[in-house]
Amino acid sequence: MLTKRIIPCLDVDDGRVVKGIKFKGIQDAGDPVELARRYNEQGADELTFLDIGASYKSRATLLDVVRRVAAEVFIPLCVGGGIRTVEDMREAMNAGADKVSVCTAALKNPSLLKNMAGAYGSQCVVLSIDAKRVGTARTEGGGEKPVWHAFSHGGREDTGVDAVEWARQAVELGAGEILLNSIDADGTGAGYDLELTRIILDAVPVPVIASGGAGTLDQIAEVLLPGVSDGAPDGALGAGAWGNADAALVASLLHFGKTTIPEIKRYAESKGVCVRW
Repeated sequence: MLTKRIIPCLDVDDGRVVKGIKFKGIQDAGDPVELARRYNEQGADELTFLDIGASYKSRATLLDVVRRVAAEVFIPLCVGGGIRTVEDMREAMNAGADKVSVCTAALKNPSLLKNMAGAYGSQCVVLSIDAKRVGTARTEGGGEKPVWHAFSHGGREDTGVDAVEWARQAVELGAGEILLNSIDADGTGAGYDLELTRIILDAVPVPVIASGGAGTLDQIAEVLLPGVSDGAPDGALGAGAWGNADAALVASLLHFGKTTIPEIKRYAESKGVCVRW
């Protein structure tokens, strides 16, 4: 079984870490350098920094944060938000990022993914998909299937683009990883969108990071645990409770002291998830 990653997510706005619910109701969650140092010491596998302001000013602030963090921690850093060009990517990489995440800019200009992969390699290009369920569609067999759209501008604008098809196209263009953000689940503590996670996983041959909704240790374990048919222990978390994501993004649970990374890893391991130590 492949090793799964636990990745703290730092949503940064004007130099501070913030957190909301369904991309709204933003509240302060602490100093990014202090939190990054804490998570590095606790054994985080990676760190993700997302500039939710995404303006030129806020990106400059974020790059300063990345420089300060990169000087102190020794785990991979992914930086996203406001990355619109290969030059923006270059600035982030020079500041200490190991890879960058793009969302709105790639939706507007899909060839950006190809250009970024050409410049730094697909392993450095993460496509961030802010997905929201918008209804259902008829299947060829006469049934119905759920439909998710990719949203842009921090989850504020419905692009009308099917999230699953967008994931496929992006990987063909050069994205080496998918950061899958469920707008419906974000900040609710009700659990990850397992159905969406599995559908995206089945659609692309690259790693998928599940994001949005972590409220309990069970929920983190279940989004990482393969299905019984894929090798998970029978009954590990109950029938059908699985996601098989390659990594889980965690924010509120960590920022507000409800758990720690070692606690997450010990619990997930006890349920049959192969984690890194």
